[in-house]
Amino acid sequence: MKKYRYLLLRRIVQIGLLVLYVLGNYTSFKILQGNLSASLLFGVIPLSDPYAIVQLFFAGTIIVADALLGALIIVLVYGLFLGRAYCSFVCPINLVTDFAAFLRRILGLDALGNLVHFKNSLRYVILVLSLLMSIVFGIAAFEAISPISMLHRGIIFGAWFGFLSVLGVFLLDLFVAKHAFCGHICPLGAFYSLISRFAILKVNYDLESCTHCMECKKICPQKQVLGIIGKESGTIKSGECTRCGRCIEVCGDNALAFNLLSFLKEKK
Repeated sequence: MKKYRYLLLRRIVQIGLLVLYVLGNYTSFKILQGNLSASLLFGVIPLSDPYAIVQLFFAGTIIVADALLGALIIVLVYGLFLGRAYCSFVCPINLVTDFAAFLRRILGLDALGNLVHFKNSLRYVILVLSLLMSIVFGIAAFEAISPISMLHRGIIFGAWFGFLSVLGVFLLDLFVAKHAFCGHICPLGAFYSLISRFAILKVNYDLESCTHCMECKKICPQKQVLGIIGKESGTIKSGECTRCGRCIEVCGDNALAFNLLSFLKEKK
């Protein structure tokens, strides 16, 4: 169970949020209402997708105060504290891409390698293009075609017109390249990477405890963030780290740990 503690926590949070949104929209249990693009917490606190707000701004849309406040709250939560944890703990498409990664291992597709090798910088290029297209077309360009939004709205509101885009992400990750969408394509992930570099929650690495088995690099969906492994002790500083905890789970040497958890242990 210890080996899967963060994976289980992620699933509890992801499914729990979906349940809260369904209850909030269809019952009197109003903890969360709306969807990931625009929500109300406890019927009072606005929450907005900051990347969607930026797209709307570039599209020339007048942004109301509640939407701006909601975006600011999300930016502060992830930018100061949780880092890119949105991608691994909140985003519903992560359920799809993780299932594709699981099937790749079961079917032996990992051994065959990737059909296409995407550059890590691709998602940042798509991020910039989405903003330029928002200017040109006067709409939130990525939000209009986002498989993330389509999946979330489909689950909550039963609007399954975006099923093909979600299926496309699944097939891309299964047959074309491991972690292709979240790791190389998704501009929302790029946005959270940009604001997450200085977030408090990070993974610490202890070189002296490490036996260099490299299991962490095998499981990590963003291998480039683990550059210090086998070289020097320190903190994983990259904003691209999704804080998923999988590297910590598979580390039999206890050489990796979240820094907040280490801090709490020292205080006991």
